[in-house]
Amino acid sequence: MYRLGIDVGGTNTDAVVMHDREVLAGVKAATTEDVTSGVLEALENVLSKAGVDRAKIANVMIGTTHFTNAVIERKHISPVAAIRLGLPATACLPPMVDWPQDLREAAGDLGYLVRGGYEFDGREIAPLDGEEIDRIADDILAKKISTASVSSVFSPINRQMELDARDRLLKKCPDLQVVLSSDIGRIGLLERESAAIMNASLLALSARTVDAFAGALKSTGLHCPFFITQNDGTLMDAATVKRFPVLTFASGPTNSMRGAAFLTGIKNGIVVDIGGTTTDVGALQLGFPRQAATVVDIGGVRTNFRMPDVFSIGLGGGSLVRRGPDGAVTVGPQSVGYRLTREALVFGGDTLTATDIAVALGEAEIGDKSRVDSVDAGLAQGARDAMTAMLEAAVERSRISPEPLPVIAVGGGSILMPDRLGDLEVLRPDHFAVANAVGAAIAQISGEVDRIYSLENGLTRESCLQQAEEEATKKAIGAGAAAATIEVIEREDVPLAYLPGNATRIHVKVVGEMGGGDALPA
Repeated sequence: MYRLGIDVGGTNTDAVVMHDREVLAGVKAATTEDVTSGVLEALENVLSKAGVDRAKIANVMIGTTHFTNAVIERKHISPVAAIRLGLPATACLPPMVDWPQDLREAAGDLGYLVRGGYEFDGREIAPLDGEEIDRIADDILAKKISTASVSSVFSPINRQMELDARDRLLKKCPDLQVVLSSDIGRIGLLERESAAIMNASLLALSARTVDAFAGALKSTGLHCPFFITQNDGTLMDAATVKRFPVLTFASGPTNSMRGAAFLTGIKNGIVVDIGGTTTDVGALQLGFPRQAATVVDIGGVRTNFRMPDVFSIGLGGGSLVRRGPDGAVTVGPQSVGYRLTREALVFGGDTLTATDIAVALGEAEIGDKSRVDSVDAGLAQGARDAMTAMLEAAVERSRISPEPLPVIAVGGGSILMPDRLGDLEVLRPDHFAVANAVGAAIAQISGEVDRIYSLENGLTRESCLQQAEEEATKKAIGAGAAAATIEVIEREDVPLAYLPGNATRIHVKVVGEMGGGDALPA
């Protein structure tokens, strides 16, 4: 089976063509503002390089940073009616209370507090105030708002009020897009509410972006299904991405980590993805990124939905190299970024970058080496030492045990990585520069269940786990996974002593290879 993987980054769009487990070709193209033209260029180049009939491409998998960039840059964000069900409690901290002012304004700064919500044990704080929901619906119509989020206190335990509020809103506003916090976040009201608001603010951008991808594929003569990678290393169909764009956050580093695992065959290790401006570092567990267990900051907003445990440092191929008045050499965090091929010394520019240092020290063969022959040896070695120290500190931060783990270097800037970091061996696999596109191409379909079960009326822990596993499997198959390839990668239950009915929270996740279901592009 021929597959095509694309990763649309902030600077470059990478693409690979794979046949079963073999990478046939990989290319890089510049990312463009309109999405389509950059994707088109990458598609045409990689298909030409691979020499594959486009009619034989069975599936296209796409990774994108568009939605993360929108939040960080405060662009393409729609106003949201943020409705919280929780009065008379929670009034002291209104929706978006801890958001940066510019992002709050971009999202409309429209918060509504309504009577309702639940206590931690499932008891009502107050009945849902339906008349207030009706008044909010009238205000939404008057302000011509197209999206809303509904968050109820402790809705992960009981989401009925969120459902009731949504249904009541839709009676007056049938065209309103409503996001429920219980569909996205976990226990923790402000973080879960923020995740829901952020998701709602990106729905219009998500629809435009997914449609742009569909248009680019159609223009290239590709009529196969396409999928978008999410931040746990698995795939979503186009319709799901339009509903939950936040699930793509950090999918770029995730794709690189999955690609690194595939290209090396290593399932447990540390991946260092070095780009033009930053380096992303994260740990692999069983071939998938380790998930963050704490609150994650996105563009200055605290959220608590699923995210990989990946962090960034300001080191890349375009990082500026400087010597201070005291003689100390620094590298980054400032960078020439996508202008590297114009401004770096080895490419005819006049700016000393980390790439120039690698070439000057004989660690890479890029551009015109004669242009860096005059770089001071002490400056070059000082920059090398600074880069090594930054990378060692980043890798050590990702280690959770003293056991030596392999370090896998990927990304176009991985020429900056030395052969060893302390006691750790560094691997640089074939096709390392396009590992992110490889990760997208080999991504699997997932199904997930995260729910609270009551162990009463003859139900046992084992029967509930089995029920959750069957439901997760059904979701994966429905999304396009081949039933014979389904395997469980996460299975846990946490007893909730504070809830009545011997309650337990069960989380089951399964993955499977592409090859089943009826998932088609929206």
